[in-house]
Amino acid sequence: MTTIDARASDDGAGTHSDAGTGAGEPGTLTGWLSARSDDDLVRLLDLRPDLAVPLPGSMTVLAARAEQRASVLRAADDLNTLEFAILETLAANGAFGGDRQDSPLSRARLFEALADRAPVPAVEAALHRLIDRALVWGTETLFTVAAAPDALPWQLGATTELPDALTEPEIETALREIGGTERALLDKLATTGPRGRTRDAAPGTDPDRPVQRLLARRLLNPIDDETVELPPAVGQVLRGEPVTDPQTLTPPLPRQREHTAADVNAAAAGEVGELLRHSDDVLEVLSRMPAPVLRAGGLGVRELRRIAKQAGVDEARVSLLVEVLAAARLLDKGIPDPPPDGDTGEDHWAPTIVSDGWLTGPAARRWTVLAHAWLELDRFPWMIGLRDVNDKPLAALSAELRSAHAVPDRRAILAVTAEYPPGTAISGADVARLLAWRMPRRRRHFRIEAVERTLAEAAALGILGRGALTSAGRALLHGTVADAEAEMDAALPEPVDHVLVQADLTIVAPGPLTPDLRERVELVADIESAGAATVYRIGEGSVRRALDAGMTAAELHQLFTAHSRTPVPQSLTYLIDDVARRHGRLRAGMAQSFVRSEDPALLAEVLAAPVAGELALRAVAPTVAISQAPLGEVLEHLRAAGFSPAGEDSAGAIVDLRPRGARLSTRTGERQAWRPTPPSTEQLRLLVGELRAGEKAARSRSGQRVRSDGTRTSTAAALALLQLAVRVRRPVHIGYVDAQGVATQRIVEPVRVAGGQLDATDPDTGAIRHFTLHRIASVALVE
Repeated sequence: MTTIDARASDDGAGTHSDAGTGAGEPGTLTGWLSARSDDDLVRLLDLRPDLAVPLPGSMTVLAARAEQRASVLRAADDLNTLEFAILETLAANGAFGGDRQDSPLSRARLFEALADRAPVPAVEAALHRLIDRALVWGTETLFTVAAAPDALPWQLGATTELPDALTEPEIETALREIGGTERALLDKLATTGPRGRTRDAAPGTDPDRPVQRLLARRLLNPIDDETVELPPAVGQVLRGEPVTDPQTLTPPLPRQREHTAADVNAAAAGEVGELLRHSDDVLEVLSRMPAPVLRAGGLGVRELRRIAKQAGVDEARVSLLVEVLAAARLLDKGIPDPPPDGDTGEDHWAPTIVSDGWLTGPAARRWTVLAHAWLELDRFPWMIGLRDVNDKPLAALSAELRSAHAVPDRRAILAVTAEYPPGTAISGADVARLLAWRMPRRRRHFRIEAVERTLAEAAALGILGRGALTSAGRALLHGTVADAEAEMDAALPEPVDHVLVQADLTIVAPGPLTPDLRERVELVADIESAGAATVYRIGEGSVRRALDAGMTAAELHQLFTAHSRTPVPQSLTYLIDDVARRHGRLRAGMAQSFVRSEDPALLAEVLAAPVAGELALRAVAPTVAISQAPLGEVLEHLRAAGFSPAGEDSAGAIVDLRPRGARLSTRTGERQAWRPTPPSTEQLRLLVGELRAGEKAARSRSGQRVRSDGTRTSTAAALALLQLAVRVRRPVHIGYVDAQGVATQRIVEPVRVAGGQLDATDPDTGAIRHFTLHRIASVALVE
């Protein structure tokens, strides 16, 4: 292993001294932390919040926590390759400080060791980040934590030594040239562990054996006569991970594709239109027929295929949509109202009542709800259909898709795209390589396939356009939801208030219609094709649907006359008039239900038809008949028999009897995973103040001391000592246990003892503090 002799520096900086360690304790983290400013300690606790839980009683406790292996590993998760190179260089030279100090490393020697592979400003910035995290400490003489070698994402020496390893192109070429047996052996090592035992590793073995052929191509490294090891880079290529090189201390430069910001936003706006339309279709399908929840949770493959077929959307897109809709609470599981046909009381996936308001909202706001839900989704939708450990496909909405890494990984991927100017697109493979350099300990999270699928989801949701982050996506990532909505509203095309009626009874909407016009057009016509321009078709059934909803023939004529930029064809006028002439001549109401008509001959025709027996119709007057069947069933059977009835209420007005679809009235789904709220800067400052007070108390010299053991005698003695301190105005050193059971030590100046409480002044801030007497464990006068 390469080491650096730091003791012979020309400027003497490598000599062991008290510089930068503080409190007269050279080479100790405790002394260095004591000398740090309050702002430095606040920054440390912000970067490593686990150090403050529970509140450390002294700098010694804080330093011990900062050097614990588990805490060091957590703090190292976000370090980049250059920062690990600094840690490895210090560890390789034994610069651990304290009892483990071997050969302390000077700052000048550290920079000299890395100068040929990284620019000095980059090394300086990386060193500051490590110092902020207390993974490195000192000024001219530098030290690192003892657990630093355990935190390295590769073996100690990978950065300080220069191994002769294959490059990524050489590995890919060699993998193409080997046979199936050799490839199977490498895949096994890549998935189970890099080392394997075999007799074929011994010298003199037949060179045609698979292991010997792999050794010859350097796809395996020999350890001893019975052990071989898979090189890290080969394993990364086999697993689809970006290849990391510990020797490369500068970040890779992605290839950039340039587009205009307007072009990117326009492409995303088109995707948003498709996203909202497909979401509407999926909710409509599940509204008509809710999908049963699997016994193990989630949405079954058969139901997913049914939804995809009925909505006219491919299965992969439906998988993403149901995940996002469920995250936005527009879709949930429970017992819907009304329950599905043949309901057995089991849970179903169905739209929630929240979806009704969302469906009628502005397009930009509807997009914001979906995009923000996806960004904060603690699941990986792209994993749907992949095989689990039992070789079973992962189901949509199943618990197996949940991961604590989903949100940070997704944000990290999008954050890379946000670093470049608007309109700049970079490939998923380049994003993966850059993230692997920045976070080598988490490189397995950023497999190229995972990054590419995440970016594909972002593109499907309109957060990316042409591979670049949109203005709305940038606002969603780094701004507020309101900012994102405003950006998307500006990118979406303006709604149009007109249509083009064609002679073949089709209606062309040249853009997104205004909400009111869209609702009325969709009531009287069926969508034939959707896109930037939507084509509707009018038929007898769609016109009857509008009449059933309460519209009149005059209102339908007025709709097309007012909003069509083309002349209304005569065939449409005839169609509306013909359907309206027959519509409503026969009226059905509730008796359970009744049927009436102003034309006695028409009612007699109905009573003579077979449908009268099916509905058990009975005439009560020449123009009125009644039935015990529900009104909806009466209308359905009469229409199937060739009649054109209309529903009416008790006042004789036409009622809209279209099915409303199933809805969930309450949020019965699983709650989102709980995420702790990080402490604010002000809270961290209070914690640092408590730590300083405890440190001051620990260093003070105590005079007369009374320790309370809960007995009446000891309590009286502690109370008498506090009253004495009030009279003679002497500061005291108290041990206090708060309501959470946390014990602290502090120095205070007693002011008053009364009502079971000690009122005292904090000598550092001058603020009055209150302490419950029975929680004071010890009292001592300060010398």
